Amino acid sequence: MTDGVEPGTVRPGGRTARVREAVLRAAEDALTEQGFTGLDLADVARRAQVGKTTVYRRWGTVTGLVADLLQDMAEQSAPRTETGSLLGDLTANARLVQRTLTDPRQGALFKALIAAATGDVKTAAALHRFYDIRVREWAPCVRQAVERGEVPEGTDPHDVIRAVSAPLYYHLLISGGRLDEPTADRAAEAAAMAARAGVFVRVGGKQA
Repeated sequence: MTDGVEPGTVRPGGRTARVREAVLRAAEDALTEQGFTGLDLADVARRAQVGKTTVYRRWGTVTGLVADLLQDMAEQSAPRTETGSLLGDLTANARLVQRTLTDPRQGALFKALIAAATGDVKTAAALHRFYDIRVREWAPCVRQAVERGEVPEGTDPHDVIRAVSAPLYYHLLISGGRLDEPTADRAAEAAAMAARAGVFVRVGGKQA
């Protein structure tokens, strides 16, 4: 392991890439079925059909494995959609989040990861990095809306994107409400309306 580098954060190349893919998919399976508390490196190695020594040497800890899984999920996520309007872009974002959270496998996986993050600092940091990557991927659509004059100068792109996803995660984790496409569309419309009204404008580093 490279000095100062967490296990699981160095990207492998060549033949080891296949091992990484197998182990990460096995980790997804284990998390989906058993949750974070049931995640065990030896079990993941068995599922991936690789040696336990390889898994322990490569990832070191369960949190190291989860961090690498979240990094991979961020990189594999669909790129942003550009429709030419802020509402269209935010709707595409909301529907992507909605489809992900209602997918039988992905929804269960995110629930497990979020639950783990509430009690583990390193998992929480990895989850924060995941969402930071996704927010930065979609932020340009808000900047483009500023350039088109759809929303005021100084609108914080990251706050707008977060405002789209927040109610969808609320439905998933708290309210138990219906998380369907119309719900996603309403979240996008609310965020777009708030952005046009200047709710997300920051003045002097503070939100107006």
